[in-house]
This record gives sequence, structure tokens and C-alpha cells, in this order.
Amino acid sequence: MLSLRVGEAVGSCAVEPGEVGEDVVLACVGEPVRKLLRHPLPAVRIAALDAHLQHLRPHHEHAEAVHVERGDSLRKSLHRSEHVVNLLPSGVRRVLVVGVVNSLLQRLRERGIGYVACDRKGGRTEWDEPVITDAENALDDCDAVLASGMVLGSGTFHTLLDHARRTGQPLVFFAQTGSGILPHFLGDGVTAVSAEPYPFFWLDGGPSVLYRYSEVAS
Repeated sequence: MLSLRVGEAVGSCAVEPGEVGEDVVLACVGEPVRKLLRHPLPAVRIAALDAHLQHLRPHHEHAEAVHVERGDSLRKSLHRSEHVVNLLPSGVRRVLVVGVVNSLLQRLRERGIGYVACDRKGGRTEWDEPVITDAENALDDCDAVLASGMVLGSGTFHTLLDHARRTGQPLVFFAQTGSGILPHFLGDGVTAVSAEPYPFFWLDGGPSVLYRYSEVAS
């Protein structure tokens, strides 16, 4: 995860191991935001924009704060997933989950909601279900999308947003990457966002805060 700070705000973008070297990170220190927003690496641009927008529009002034209870990573992940899944509109029957998190899939299973698991790494879920790697081909088989903010850096974001704008189907994000960026698309393709700025829930066992945005609340 690459994180950059602007004032009190920290913006982040998930990266693969080795994708952003230490030299790149050190070169960002002390640079003006306007320069970082023109950086050749997308991850740097996303993290800088995320921090800049959170600095201008802090989550706590515009969203519903919800608390994740203290505990180990599994307990906190399950609690977080409950808040995230609650953002899906009622009546949803089959969800395309882009960015597989097993605790989210567990919550969907508990509610009897079907899903298609999608992640660029592929593999299998905890329940030995196949994880597809191409989100676009599964969109028409689902009536909602639940996606990680990591799609901002993977190139999938515009595919999901265009589909939601064209069809009107719900598009909900759970975001560590781009938590300050995605709420700006509410009402313009995005239905709701669970924004989780740094520090993330898995960094310690204490309580954490999520910020929930929805079209109604915005």
C-alpha cells in the first residue's frame, strides 16, 4: 500500500509488491500536490488525489461514521463486512464482488445473496468456488456490483462505472484505496461507498472508524 499525506489527510493506493520502489516514495516527500498529480505512476497520482480530496473534504464532515469493534483481524473484518453489505439496496439477488474478501462473501452467504467472485489474481474462495479474473464478462449476470477501491489502480473502475451509468444497477464500493475519491461519484453511477482512510482496520486490534456515504445521505 502506498500512502501519501497532505496536511492531516492520508491518501492511499494499493500496489503489488515491488511495483513502487523506495526511491519513488522518497522522491514524493515534500513535493507539492500539483506535481504528484502529474506523476508518471498511476499509484502515486491516485494516492495524492485521495489525500488532496480528503484534505479539502474530510470524511467526518460529510459521511456517517460507523465504528468497527476492537478484536483480532478476523473479528474486525467480519464486523466491517457487515457495515459494507448493509449498503447494498434491498432486493439484490446476485452480486458481482470485485476484489475478493472472504468476510464479505460470508455476509452475502448469510443473507442468501448469490455472488460471482472476481479478482485479477484468480484462484478459489474459502468455499472452493472459482474466482474469475474478468469483471466485464460477468456484469450482465448480476444485478449489483460490490467493488474494492483497488479498481482505481487496476483499470477496472471506468468499466464498472460506465455499466452502472448505462444500466442503473447499484454500484457500491468498499474503499481503502481512493476513499476520498470515490464519494465524488455518488449519484453519477456510484450508489454508496464505505470509505476507510488510513489507519486501516487490520493495522491494530483497537476500534476503527468507517465512513459510509450513500446517494440519499449525500
